[in-house]
Amino acid sequence: MDLATAPYAGTVPGVSRIRPLSAAEAGPVARAAYAYSRREFGRVPEPLAVTAHHTGLLAGLCAFEMATVRARRVPSHLKMLAEMKAAVMAGCEWCIDFGAFLVDRDGLPPEQMRELSRHRESAAFDELERLVLDYAEGMTSTPVAVSDELVEELRRHFDDAQMVELTSVIALENYRARFNWALGIGSQGFAEGGSCAVPEPAAPAAA
Repeated sequence: MDLATAPYAGTVPGVSRIRPLSAAEAGPVARAAYAYSRREFGRVPEPLAVTAHHTGLLAGLCAFEMATVRARRVPSHLKMLAEMKAAVMAGCEWCIDFGAFLVDRDGLPPEQMRELSRHRESAAFDELERLVLDYAEGMTSTPVAVSDELVEELRRHFDDAQMVELTSVIALENYRARFNWALGIGSQGFAEGGSCAVPEPAAPAAA
């Protein structure tokens, strides 16, 4: 299957196109990020170890990721739903795996993960959750499909800063997914035995 239309990122399972750097090979910024990751997640995420080849970009990405983690204006479960929707739509195997690990760790209802592909019809989501998922879907579509009406509905619930935070979270997940896709970074087994969101079929290309 052509990688451009395949439902998952990755070339050879478990082998990325750029070799991850070990702690012994990495610089001080990467080693600090590796230590943090081991404390938080039990292992070093492969996208981090691949990005470690470029210290400047790694430092900037780590700062952005930490700012995103510390942002608290939007309820965390809404942001997690939005991230998972984007990951599933993009078919990023690594993102889905890591996201499912976070879902299990942080207590998002498993039925919501199973129902992501039919969020508009499912009783697992309330009105605001559906709006957030619609927004994530629109932002992750190619081309982007976010209507004025959808933003107006969201602004009934969120102020300007909250809209910026939610939009940033979804955009960052799209960055992660496309980075991992391009470099063939697949699942690391973070979510083995846990919840799983099923990748959505790719939308047909426009004529």
